[in-house]
Amino acid sequence: MKRLSVLLGLLLAVNIISAQSLTVVEQDKSTSIRGLSVVNDHVAWVSGSKGYVGISTNGGQNWVWQQVPGFEQSDFRDVEAFSATEAIIMSSGTPAVILKTTDAGKNWKVCYRDEDKAYFLDGMDFYNAKHGLIMGDPINGKFLLLETQNGGDTWQEVSTAPAAVNEEAAFAASGTSIIIDKAARQVMMVTGGPISRLLTSRDLKAWNAQALPIAQGLNSKGSFSVAQGGGNVVIVGGNYVQNKKTDSVACYYTNSKQAAQGFQLAKQMPGGFQSGVVYLGKNTFLATGTSGTNISQDGGQNWKLIDQTSFNACQKAQKGNLVILAGDKGKIAVLKNQ
Repeated sequence: MKRLSVLLGLLLAVNIISAQSLTVVEQDKSTSIRGLSVVNDHVAWVSGSKGYVGISTNGGQNWVWQQVPGFEQSDFRDVEAFSATEAIIMSSGTPAVILKTTDAGKNWKVCYRDEDKAYFLDGMDFYNAKHGLIMGDPINGKFLLLETQNGGDTWQEVSTAPAAVNEEAAFAASGTSIIIDKAARQVMMVTGGPISRLLTSRDLKAWNAQALPIAQGLNSKGSFSVAQGGGNVVIVGGNYVQNKKTDSVACYYTNSKQAAQGFQLAKQMPGGFQSGVVYLGKNTFLATGTSGTNISQDGGQNWKLIDQTSFNACQKAQKGNLVILAGDKGKIAVLKNQ
């Protein structure tokens, strides 16, 4: 009877996983999308290369596009949206700029600009509508950390940002190399290169550094994205140059008393390199990358490939259930339950 119960449980899990599918709703726009923010079941924003920004107000089914005037060559690697009219976008590369709109992109205010080629912004997240952070690659041995207390209107460097080892950096692959656990007010940042680490802090002063078992040792290797929920922390990455390799591309940590302490490599790996991961609820995580999209329903321990289409980022609605993925050539998809 016990074996039968376990078997039925496994069959149910397989059925749930197989019921997930991706529906492409937009494509063939000449931009590589890496910035993605899903506000609710209706409103979502994307941002990408060549200065493109897209807005949907009907659950991702239709998109209104623009190239931000004066920034047609900028690569907007992340976006944080608060409504259908208010959002902040961040560019990687030179110049490093942060722009804000309060009228759905009709006008953009330059809130931060630095022409120094050492400044490379990787990702952004907010505690709330006023207080936010942007992570950047290390400068003079410390990660760049920018902070706003007024909804992105002004930004200041955090002097107590964490130290970096030589050639360590972060990846501006999906805007999720930094996330904020809003309930715990804890910042979580993941890195790569010669070493792969998780950096955490509750006060932006004292930092804890934890080594990760994700692939590392080359500039193309490391941890690209972190997500947390349901007592679990899941981190994905790998080697974007060899995106079909499945070695050490995902790890997890659970607060469960039955789990081993520290981060463990996934027992069943995703189908290759993953640049973004998001918590969907009930121990379920979705991860995506150029190798395809994978789902785990046990807190990141086991993964199943559900689609081989290349994407860069995935996000779930901050308030709601809408899940959107985005990638190269303006490609946008919605996760569907069949």
